Amino acid sequence: MRQVVREFQEKADEADFVAVIDDTGSHTARQLLDEATRLAGALSTGTAGKAGGTVLVQADNSWRTVAATLAVGLSGGVIAVVNRHTTHAEFTAAWEDIRPDAVVAEPSAMEEWAVAERLPGPAQTVLDGWTCLSAPQKREVSRWSGGVLIGLTSGSTGRPKGVVQSEQALRYAATSTMTVNGLSPGDAVAAIVPLSSTAAYCFGVYLSLLLRGPLVMTGKWDRAVALRRMADADVRWTMCVPTMALQMGAEAAGSGILRGVRSITVGGGPMDRGALARAEQSLGTRILRVFGMSECLGHTSPSPDDPEEIRLGRDGRPFPGTDVRALTPDGRVAGPGVTGRAQVRGPSLFLGYARDGKVDPPALTEDGYLPTGDLLMTHEDGSISIMGREKDIIIRGGRNIDITEIERAVASYPRVARACVAAVPDDVLGERVALLVVTEDGGGIDLAEVTGHLESVGLSKTKWPEFVFGVDELPQTKVGKLDRRGARDLAVRLNSPMVDRT
Repeated sequence: MRQVVREFQEKADEADFVAVIDDTGSHTARQLLDEATRLAGALSTGTAGKAGGTVLVQADNSWRTVAATLAVGLSGGVIAVVNRHTTHAEFTAAWEDIRPDAVVAEPSAMEEWAVAERLPGPAQTVLDGWTCLSAPQKREVSRWSGGVLIGLTSGSTGRPKGVVQSEQALRYAATSTMTVNGLSPGDAVAAIVPLSSTAAYCFGVYLSLLLRGPLVMTGKWDRAVALRRMADADVRWTMCVPTMALQMGAEAAGSGILRGVRSITVGGGPMDRGALARAEQSLGTRILRVFGMSECLGHTSPSPDDPEEIRLGRDGRPFPGTDVRALTPDGRVAGPGVTGRAQVRGPSLFLGYARDGKVDPPALTEDGYLPTGDLLMTHEDGSISIMGREKDIIIRGGRNIDITEIERAVASYPRVARACVAAVPDDVLGERVALLVVTEDGGGIDLAEVTGHLESVGLSKTKWPEFVFGVDELPQTKVGKLDRRGARDLAVRLNSPMVDRT
């Protein structure tokens, strides 16, 4: 983080500016740098004045995350970010992989995670009431092979994996995003997704440090508060997951409250063109449907000037310098209109996963591509469409059913705000198809209504759901994405004969 922090500091030395707007108000760059200097001093305790090291930080959506970033950057260290809702078991797994030299978090988190047992030593109060514990031993950041950020992702295993990214990767991804969205120095951007994810941190904290403008945040997700704060602060861009975009669209109620926002980048979950179009019309801005992952940050995006068909109906174009391809089962590169297994390479490709306190390089193809686990189709104009996950299938009576195809068909029904397909076990067929639905009007919805729509749009009857459950909201992960594992558990529970659904 050294480069971006140095540039931020130089700008603050020229003239102070508002760097953060959060639940506690406005915070200037110099105020944050003062806090960062004090934290850097605490981190250096017992290290002969050298802070550095790998610092595990509770990344909440407040000025503290920015100040901690500045502190680590000033000392040439590596920052690892963790969510406050991380369980003790998840923290233990992350600890084993990262082996941090210091931890900075609120006191209750330090106690819950038993940090004092891992880093015995005097606790120091930092960041207006948080705690810092650090180890006096020699600190080696070279073990991260040039990495400066470690963000945790659960992936498909449920165990948190530490994704190690370099500053060059962060800078490339953030700069590319700024260019696509027409952002200029000093522009305000918002961070409404929890900053403990690699992508949210890159496109929130790091991008705002590059712009040297206000980073607007809300501590907890509240769509009304987020809308008002973004409008009041003249935010020009933000990134969120589809659920957030649709909820903000419903809250805006056609007011166009975000007409000053140039664009909103949306990724990380199932998306329907019609629902997104209604949301952007209500908000008064442009929504950009993108494809990215922690391991290769933000690697596709459309332009705000693209027509709706491209912006909302596809998943963007690769950033300049990034290559995305699809492979057929026989290993050949699929041409336009042909679905294949997605692979990506480019400047934002991660260095590897954190394992036993060092980088474990990723498993790449011989020519340097990372298989993403997605199914991809390219178009003649260079844009792409994600057709689902390779493993997003339900096997009913020996037949493979693509859940993404069903979700897209269901989401095109005007009464449906959000939908998720999940498997429920069956003694005869192995699995059956269940559907969780959040309606636009909050009213009930039944199987006949859903299947009637699916018949009208031509979805094969062999793919129709057999159970439909109306829910208030779909299960979400800690960073606001659709939690498919939680959705499956909920569908199984709702399908139990012991549950009264009247």
